[in-house]
Amino acid sequence: MKPIYQIQEYGSFITGRDIGGYVTLPQQIFAKLEQFVLNNRCDDTFEFMRLSTKKGIGKVITVRNYVGIIVLNDGTSIEILPKITYSDMSDDYIIKTKKLLLDMLKTLDNYPYKSFQTANISCDKINILDIFIRMFIDEVFYIVKRGLKCNYELIEENATFLKGKIKFSEHIKYNHTHKEKNYIQYDVFSVNRPENRILKTTLIYLYKHSKSTKNKTDIKILLNSFDEVPKCIDVNSDFEKCILNRNTKDYNNALIWSKIFMMGKSFTSFTGSEVAIALLFPMEVLFEKYIAFLMKKYINKTRYCISVQDKSFYLFDKPSKKFSIRPDLVIKCQFNNKVYVMDTKWKILSSDKANYGISQSDMYQMYVYQKKYNAEYVTLIYPRTDKLSEKIQFEALDGIDVRVEFIDLFNAKNCIKSLIDEI
Repeated sequence: MKPIYQIQEYGSFITGRDIGGYVTLPQQIFAKLEQFVLNNRCDDTFEFMRLSTKKGIGKVITVRNYVGIIVLNDGTSIEILPKITYSDMSDDYIIKTKKLLLDMLKTLDNYPYKSFQTANISCDKINILDIFIRMFIDEVFYIVKRGLKCNYELIEENATFLKGKIKFSEHIKYNHTHKEKNYIQYDVFSVNRPENRILKTTLIYLYKHSKSTKNKTDIKILLNSFDEVPKCIDVNSDFEKCILNRNTKDYNNALIWSKIFMMGKSFTSFTGSEVAIALLFPMEVLFEKYIAFLMKKYINKTRYCISVQDKSFYLFDKPSKKFSIRPDLVIKCQFNNKVYVMDTKWKILSSDKANYGISQSDMYQMYVYQKKYNAEYVTLIYPRTDKLSEKIQFEALDGIDVRVEFIDLFNAKNCIKSLIDEI
């Protein structure tokens, strides 16, 4: 079985030697990953991985803001996990981080991750890709139990029987010396439809890449139900032919999974022959969505109304509204009309950095939010790490009050409740 390499965000790969603080890859694997980075330097991947050289070390590939999994074409897997602590890379920490990542993925809109049941997943025994594959398999089992959808397929053939209608021009062309045959055209109620072809093709593809014995066994079982369904000749063409309506609503999640696996539709697409699958997600988006989900879940809706990605104000109003401002969260108390604005930032702050690592542009942004919304105060929300965890407050003589809060993602529920209680 091919190995799985694990790394945190902002971690670095090297090759040729073992050095503390770096993850060492075999030369062949490092070369493939390097080529993958070079092939995608003009895309979003340039923000995902950075290639550099360090004296005494050589080439270094540094992971940046994305998490997820990369599967190379030889089956080697690279798992990229969120960076929540600097000091702990124990097995228990890795398991907790994987489960956290899956919980965060469940909050994404228009993606099929909501069906994750993390309590039933042994993250110590299965890699991230196989967890995704498991979710797809469960969706396909649901479809198979309810029965594959069929439609009428138009068949043309030169047969010894008569069925449907004779196509006379073809009949004359092919059968002037074969009186026993008829060139006919007829309809067959068949499972050969694009949705089923896509699912079968995806199952075959994932069988090659799964490292889970259970996943492979279940894929074999499912393929028996697709025995009369041919593989896709052109996957892109079949996706374009898919018809999603009330009759095929059961297929929706499974087809989204198929698109993720077969067309790399995670958050960004990648090119290059070195990588078979790359499912990568920007942590700033996951963090933003996760915090918004928890705030909406635990806030008292009879007392507060909450707006996500609020669009109420623009930076300028004349001669027309220009430069919209869009804070992540706007909370309004329905009893006294007090407003609180919050923005999430996926960044590791540290007491060793100037201004703790808070960017000046972020502070300008919060200043504008408080002025425009006439907010009681504004809050920047960062992940809590072992580098910095105590909340910080900045005040200006003109009444601006910016608070910096930290969320312990392993105890996010209680942190969010405490944040709400402070309002």
